[in-house]
Amino acid sequence: MDSRTAAHVLARIADHLDLRGENPFKVKAYRGAARALLALATHDLGPLLRSGELARLRGLGPATIAVVRDLVEQGESRYLEELRADTPEGLLDLAQVPGLSRQKAELLHRELGIASVDELEEAARDGRLTKVKGLGPKTAQKILKSIEFMRTARPLRLYVHAVGEGEALLAAVRAHPDVVRAELAGSLRRNVEVVGDVDIVAACRADPGAVAQSFARLPGLRAAEGDGPSVRLRFMDGLSLDLHCVTEPAFGVALARATGSSAHLEQLDAALLRAKVTRDGDALRDARARVIPTPHEDAVYAAAGIAWMPPELREGLGEMEAAVAGALPALITANDIRGALHCHTTWSDGKHSVAEMAEAARALGWSYLGISDHSQAAFYASGVAREAMLEQHDEIDALNASFPGPGFRVLKGVEADILADGRLDYDEALLDRFDFVIASIHSRFRMDGDAMTLRVLRAMDDPHMTILAHPTGRLLLSREPYALDLDAVFEKAAALGIAMEINADPHRLDLDWRIVHRARARGVTFAIGPDAHSRRSLEWTRLGVAMARKAWLSPGDVLNTRETDGVLAFARSRRS
Repeated sequence: MDSRTAAHVLARIADHLDLRGENPFKVKAYRGAARALLALATHDLGPLLRSGELARLRGLGPATIAVVRDLVEQGESRYLEELRADTPEGLLDLAQVPGLSRQKAELLHRELGIASVDELEEAARDGRLTKVKGLGPKTAQKILKSIEFMRTARPLRLYVHAVGEGEALLAAVRAHPDVVRAELAGSLRRNVEVVGDVDIVAACRADPGAVAQSFARLPGLRAAEGDGPSVRLRFMDGLSLDLHCVTEPAFGVALARATGSSAHLEQLDAALLRAKVTRDGDALRDARARVIPTPHEDAVYAAAGIAWMPPELREGLGEMEAAVAGALPALITANDIRGALHCHTTWSDGKHSVAEMAEAARALGWSYLGISDHSQAAFYASGVAREAMLEQHDEIDALNASFPGPGFRVLKGVEADILADGRLDYDEALLDRFDFVIASIHSRFRMDGDAMTLRVLRAMDDPHMTILAHPTGRLLLSREPYALDLDAVFEKAAALGIAMEINADPHRLDLDWRIVHRARARGVTFAIGPDAHSRRSLEWTRLGVAMARKAWLSPGDVLNTRETDGVLAFARSRRS
């Protein structure tokens, strides 16, 4: 029994438990065990189970170990089969429709016998949904829109999940005795925020076709397609791996081709032709039809007469012209980040104290950490009342006084809700006490575009606002952005000196890197915010950096590449 299949079984058990309304901690335990097994990336769990090593793995407990034992010894999980027997066929998929709660899914099954997404769609179109008490035409339209959104999103994975799975698969490919080197390619290598499948290119010392076909016999596969050096492997959990095996001299071309994007590759091929070089599959040929060895990617770009460029820029958005002109940007890196400002603690909905978050930030080598717990209007996130916020400020003062020397500082901030009329939560006297203010929308997402834009623009008139957080409100694969005239927002942000956040929470990554391109052209400053609710999630800042790189940002474009005094000066400039 391989770890990927076992992880899939544990995840399905968690889905069933969630549908039944079981204890959330129990659901979380099964999901955590699934992630732990997925990270193992082993083809046979049997030896680990029998040696007791699996029981010592963090994230697995007696109940989840029992499921794995069933899988190893019987090839199936009795617990999962029991749960399936008690759940109408298709109801699990029904509960995955965005915005359709477990209670509504059960109501529709009970009242109309609906037990699949297709049946739900049909009932929404023919009017049967409106016959159920509490459901009207607007609900039916929202359900149809959610189904369309779900079908588009279903084959996709968040980048943060896909990259973990991709690295596990990459390790397995590199372990093959006939693989000399291998790299991730495709949308993963380009740091795209949602990923359809994993692409890997491998350079082989033996027959590439034989190496590729050896992976078609992996355990846990649902299907394997391709009978040559390129195979598509479909795993039981829905993940697909496109593996392309080549000889060492062809690795550079193969990696560039598999990395993409299609628009970039068209421009690269055109540049090669202008240099009198043709591409023949995974080989380059000069004007006399001689093969040009390309063991590395830089040889491919050199043959085209241009500089190698970072994979995240390869989207056909002007990078080729910039390379020809020698004008590729010096992209921001994680080492340029001096601190983070969007961070929550136990004062609101965070998991760790101010001191614990500060210690984690110091361990990352940062110069400062901004604490920005939710304001009092955010009742859904344990928003901090006025008097409690003053107590937090006293705690931060005492903590700063305890640090040896001037090397690190905790900054006093807040994530203030933008209220429906455009005001910022809290009174002016309290807002004056913060070092910086992050403003964000957490309610009334369905306002029409004009009303939402006016709401945000009014909030920007408040001189306390330093950063507009997760500006479009999107949640990847689950919630679309709200209506907003972003160009009007960017114009005002540039004029007033308000930073636009690139929210690094892997479920948000908002602003979208494509939109950051537009804002950057208007002279907007950006802040990369982890939206951290725990010590570990401070590291999400790296995801924000990856998105900033895709948007061509340099260190000077990003607020939190500045040292503490520079950040404070940026915030004060609005109030002067």
